[in-house]
Amino acid sequence: VQLVESGGGWVQPGGSLRLSCAASGFIFKNFGMSWWRQRPGEEREWVASITNTAADTNYADSVLGRFTISRDNVKNEVYLQMNSLKPEDSAAYFCRMRQHVPGPDGMQVYDYWGQGTQVTVSS
Repeated sequence: VQLVESGGGWVQPGGSLRLSCAASGFIFKNFGMSWWRQRPGEEREWVASITNTAADTNYADSVLGRFTISRDNVKNEVYLQMNSLKPEDSAAYFCRMRQHVPGPDGMQVYDYWGQGTQVTVSS
């Protein structure tokens, strides 16, 4: 499994960025995907999720109405469109794939992460 994020950078408050996560090494269309972010000294926090068919999306309250998660199951990519950015959105952003595998002791959960892309919102 490989996840590669891109699209981060510096933007002024109120601006927009579109993050991309290119996936490989697994059957992308079979898995839900999510975006997370992490500020220095803080724990990684969930931002948004999308089901495998894109039929359902969910967002953290802090980004609801400003961010949009989407995916392209032909290109094997997941996106995060970020609008009306605020300084508190500054963080490293990561995409994640979670895999559930039946095991002898029950369902095993495996999380796969990309290397992250940095977003900085400042004037």
